[in-house]
Amino acid sequence: MSCTLVPFAHFQDLELARDFLSPHRCQGSTAAGKESAGKSASWEDGGWGAWDEAELQEPEEEESTSKNQRNYWLQDCVLSLSPTNDLMVIANEQKAVFLVPKWKHSDKGKEEMQYAVGWSGSLNVEEGECVSSVLCIPLASQKRSSTGRPDWTCIVVGFTSGYVRFYTESGVLLLAQLLNEDPVLQLKCRTYEIPRHPGVTEQNEELSILYPAAIVTIDGFSLFQSLRACRNQVARGIMTLCPFDQMKTASNIGGYNAAIKSSPPAMSQYVTVGANPFTGFFFALEGSSQPLLSHVALAVASKLTSALFNAASGWLGWKSKHEEEPVQKQKPKVEPATPLAVRFGLPDSRRHGERICLSPCNTLAAVTDEFGRVILLDVTRGLAVRMWKGYRDAEIGWIQTVEDLQERETEKMDSSPFGNAQGPSRVAQFLVIYAPRRGILEVWSTQQGPRVGAFNVGKYCRLLYPGYKIMGLNNVTSQGWQPQTYQICLLDPVSGSVKTVHVPFHLSLSDKKSERAKDMHLVKKLNALLKDKTSDPDLFEAEAKELILDIKYPATKKQALESILASERVPLSSLTNITQTLMDNLKKQELECVDEALLQFCANKLKLLHLYELVSKLNSQSIQKETSPSDNDLAKLLRLEEKDFHRLETLLENYKKENAQTTTQLTDEKDDILSVKIFLEYLEYEKDVITVKNMEDGEYVALGSFFFWKCLCGESSTEEMCHALESAGFSPQTLLSLLLNLWLSKEKDILDKPDSVSCLYTMLSLLSKMKVAIEESWDTQSVSPWWQQMRTACVQSESSAAALLSAHVGHSVTAEIIDSVTEKKFSQIIVGSDTESWEALSLDTEYWKLLLKQLEDCLILQTLLHSKVTKRTKRVSSLQTEPLGRLSVKKLLEAGKGGIADTVAKWVFRQGFSPIILNVAQYKNTTDSTEESEEMHNNLFLEEQEAATGLERILELLQVAYQQFPCSLEVDVLHAHCSWECIVQWNKDPEEACFLNRSIDHLRCIINAHIQHGIALMMWNTFIVKRLSSATYLMDKVGKAPKDRLCRRDVGMSDTAMTAFLGCCSELLQTLLEADVSSDEMQAPLLDTEDAWLSVEGPVSIVELALEQKRIHYPLVEHQFVLCTVLYAVMRLSLKGVKPLSLFDSKGKNAFFKDLTSIQLLPSGDMDPNVLSIRQQFLLKVVSAAVQTLCSSQTDREVSEEDYFPFEKGKNWPTLAADLAQYLQISEDLVRRHYVCELYSYGMDHLGEEAFLQVVDKEVLASQLLMLAGQRLAFALLHGQIKDGMELLTRLPPTLSTWLKAMDPQEIQNVEVPIATTARLVSKVIEHLPENHGQYSLALNLIEAVEAIPA
Repeated sequence: MSCTLVPFAHFQDLELARDFLSPHRCQGSTAAGKESAGKSASWEDGGWGAWDEAELQEPEEEESTSKNQRNYWLQDCVLSLSPTNDLMVIANEQKAVFLVPKWKHSDKGKEEMQYAVGWSGSLNVEEGECVSSVLCIPLASQKRSSTGRPDWTCIVVGFTSGYVRFYTESGVLLLAQLLNEDPVLQLKCRTYEIPRHPGVTEQNEELSILYPAAIVTIDGFSLFQSLRACRNQVARGIMTLCPFDQMKTASNIGGYNAAIKSSPPAMSQYVTVGANPFTGFFFALEGSSQPLLSHVALAVASKLTSALFNAASGWLGWKSKHEEEPVQKQKPKVEPATPLAVRFGLPDSRRHGERICLSPCNTLAAVTDEFGRVILLDVTRGLAVRMWKGYRDAEIGWIQTVEDLQERETEKMDSSPFGNAQGPSRVAQFLVIYAPRRGILEVWSTQQGPRVGAFNVGKYCRLLYPGYKIMGLNNVTSQGWQPQTYQICLLDPVSGSVKTVHVPFHLSLSDKKSERAKDMHLVKKLNALLKDKTSDPDLFEAEAKELILDIKYPATKKQALESILASERVPLSSLTNITQTLMDNLKKQELECVDEALLQFCANKLKLLHLYELVSKLNSQSIQKETSPSDNDLAKLLRLEEKDFHRLETLLENYKKENAQTTTQLTDEKDDILSVKIFLEYLEYEKDVITVKNMEDGEYVALGSFFFWKCLCGESSTEEMCHALESAGFSPQTLLSLLLNLWLSKEKDILDKPDSVSCLYTMLSLLSKMKVAIEESWDTQSVSPWWQQMRTACVQSESSAAALLSAHVGHSVTAEIIDSVTEKKFSQIIVGSDTESWEALSLDTEYWKLLLKQLEDCLILQTLLHSKVTKRTKRVSSLQTEPLGRLSVKKLLEAGKGGIADTVAKWVFRQGFSPIILNVAQYKNTTDSTEESEEMHNNLFLEEQEAATGLERILELLQVAYQQFPCSLEVDVLHAHCSWECIVQWNKDPEEACFLNRSIDHLRCIINAHIQHGIALMMWNTFIVKRLSSATYLMDKVGKAPKDRLCRRDVGMSDTAMTAFLGCCSELLQTLLEADVSSDEMQAPLLDTEDAWLSVEGPVSIVELALEQKRIHYPLVEHQFVLCTVLYAVMRLSLKGVKPLSLFDSKGKNAFFKDLTSIQLLPSGDMDPNVLSIRQQFLLKVVSAAVQTLCSSQTDREVSEEDYFPFEKGKNWPTLAADLAQYLQISEDLVRRHYVCELYSYGMDHLGEEAFLQVVDKEVLASQLLMLAGQRLAFALLHGQIKDGMELLTRLPPTLSTWLKAMDPQEIQNVEVPIATTARLVSKVIEHLPENHGQYSLALNLIEAVEAIPA
């Protein structure tokens, strides 16, 4: 890779800037005299090493003097480009143009960076002053989120009046200072650089201003803080001096007898060019010591200036509050200068220096003089080390290149510390010289290196070398700053472009290293050739051979060959020819010179390429397919009875049908196609053995498909393929692994191609007969690793159908081999006998039979999990749409004894099936079509009408699963797991109250009370009690049904969900109580496991944990049940003014939420009358609210009410209140009488008559109803319900009339009751009042009055 000149930007309209800055040059056409773009690369056409053989031709002279004048306008201007390329300033006399980069589309449609005018105007303030020097200094951002770009760029402008002014990018004047009354000759800036080696002092920031007889240096830290408006202070790092540097400093200052102090003064070195002397070295003491450390460091920085030193310390200091600016304009006071003496220099009375440019690492400096020479100075030693001639009016700059450690190659004989890739990166410096008179740009390697680059660029360009970076950084903040900067730029006004120079590091290497650099250059050229899409294959092959043979180092040759082999565009023939050519070339060399590793590498790759060619050839040769085997042939091949074979077919067909509904497999039509690049990446060849690298499953399948898919489809010769792979060096175990991975991954295709089974049989037989496949020492009483490898693959596979088929094939091939071994051993016994009626026994055969049973079970289970209803109208939760993982025998063996039931429970939950479906399938499985099962089946379809589609199919699959797993899927075990799965999912999303309802439904379907008791207790302890406690204290705090916001905050669910939750808590405790009673009447079940799954390992099943639970303390659960019922009544009926815990005394409160199996101190004996009063009021509120709810319109209920409260379908709140009264020591008859009165109050007399029968003390109730009848009659007579009511009232007996007038009809809820209904009520009252009752006569008068009123 060579030195290059790369354009990175163009000018949008440079003519406008020229016309503004130099209006006297704008005459004539600007289009004449453009340079030819093709000349820039002419110098390197001769190839490697041609730089020193030929001189460049001079560019053509311009046709006219006017054209020269027009193009030379930029030479008269002052230019500066920000090192971050975000601002360029061109100034001439009083005017200036600020150019900013923008991304725009060029004429060719490509997006490129263009410099456009951002601001233009005049900068002079004093009369007659002109711009003499300009700097663009980017200031670092102090924000932590900065990405390496500067915050803004400050433009520093020096004038002929001596003023230095600071501007923003938009031309706004920030600061102005008169530091010397002479014209400003030049501005230079130094920014922070990280020291490359320990002991090297840091380069501090500063701005230097050169005057004819003085130099002013401004501390960069102070300048930055002032310009940034007192941003966060950035500390300057200080490096302690080494003793030698301290003695050197002392001797420079005080001479031979100078004393050495412990704290040396800060000193700066200045290198100057000019006349008398031509080059001078000055040393200046700083005005004050560093304020941070007692031992100050020596600030060694090479500065380019003249002969006097002026410290501008404090020139930007803040004024006191009492100082005021003078009204009249005065020139600022100039501080006196400090004289400096020349310590030493390079005297040359005839030579006058023009420019000096310091290298980035401060060790070298380049100087131009009036004789057209460029002189290279060693700044440290003060010597001129090199001189170039013939560069009149030259412009100079530096490029510093850092070595890429990845390209560094370790050399055996290299004792340098840089000889290994672990060392630090080396840095090379190149001097860039632009000779405008010759129109050439050259790049030289320093100090004694050759010219490494040259470009024809034209005579009107300007070379811009800032020599600094971003101001405002230090040793901490500079670590993360990597702005996109160009060290040097060439501005071409003719083409309107801005270019930069790229120099690779290897060009700085010595001649000894140049061969390796040339090798790297050839590798780069080869990579470019590989990327060329238009190259001809034959031409590419020839060029690639030439390049790879030209490379000298073996490691680089190997790298080049690897690049070729890794290309996807190179055909197989070219890869083979190139590798063969390199190998032949290596063999022709002397044995001592040949790199054995490279030779072996070529040989290995060549063998793999030949193998690839052979396999591709076999895949392309189509053979005549044999006729498809019949079912009898397949059954005989797999050694199955006809009945077993048809069962296998049925299982596979069911699996295929259900699997097609749930999965879609993207099939590749070109399964046997694999690129050479991928093939070589997958395989390694070493010591005549081919091994497969560690790859992902998909890559493993792709390689197996390339080898075996055509064979499995019957389209390629299995024998030839196996022979070819064995001869190439594949082990049988590797081939078996590839074959099984392919087979198990192509399940869908295999099920569609029954012929593939016989092909697999043939291939497996061939692989088993290879050498070292099956050990010679193997006998029938030991386990063969060969067959164990195959069984392990089947056990781990999640493709149940493909695994089952491969296991049948493996079992059959094993049996065939065992039979042949047995025949050889016992041939004398078997001769003449029937050998088809028996099968030799072996340990492997028994393992195969066990695996076949396990795989068959797994297939049936997987088929069930794939099945689903096709239409579901109810809302489906996101938890029910989570996919179920695929099964494997390994997963089931590691899932524990409850793993199978747990898997089915997850499927039942996601399908949203009710428990009755599981029961129907179980009844169908265990009984014939009885009336009971038929009725249950009909009820199922009535309840599951929305899921009726596909339900019959699911019931059939469930029956098959029940038959296959009589122990693992026993109905109680399955209900237990379903109940647990539902409540687990509810706990994830408590808003889904239907999950909790379904969990309790499954719980109530468990027949065995021991399992039911344990599951219910575990549900309570794990999921219920904590939330119930939060809900209880919340409701007791607010004294009513809490609002939605409070429920979500304290309990974690909405008010509607909490209502359903409390109802479920009551149901759960009631089920627990019933299970505790029933468990005394039955034995605990004996849990068993199917024979094929006795070896399961894993967590303890839910049912086993349930049976280990302790018995509950019945009174404590009953006590907790009362609280849950109270809470549910408050929420469901929206009762107010009820604090649930106030219904219990201190003992009762303390017993809540305790372990239900523990013995707690519960209330006993007589209760406090105040508590009893509160309980009575609560029960009466429940009854009143229940009757009110009963009378309310059904349309007022929410649509989802039945979903949330399905267990309320048969619930009678008044009856429940009467039952609660018994627990709360309140008279049940009192509650029933209140219920009857409420029914009559709401006018529901027909229900009241039914409830009347349940009341024990009917006399008291009759007295209460007499009052209610009087209120009805009073409303009818006094409030106009009956015509002439007042007249009828006067006819009544005075006692009755007075009694009616005292009645308040507003106490009853419904007064619009017919008189006939009221008459029936009075008759019932008289019926139950004894004649000696005080109100009996009043009742008789009342019945007479009612009968007298016309209907």
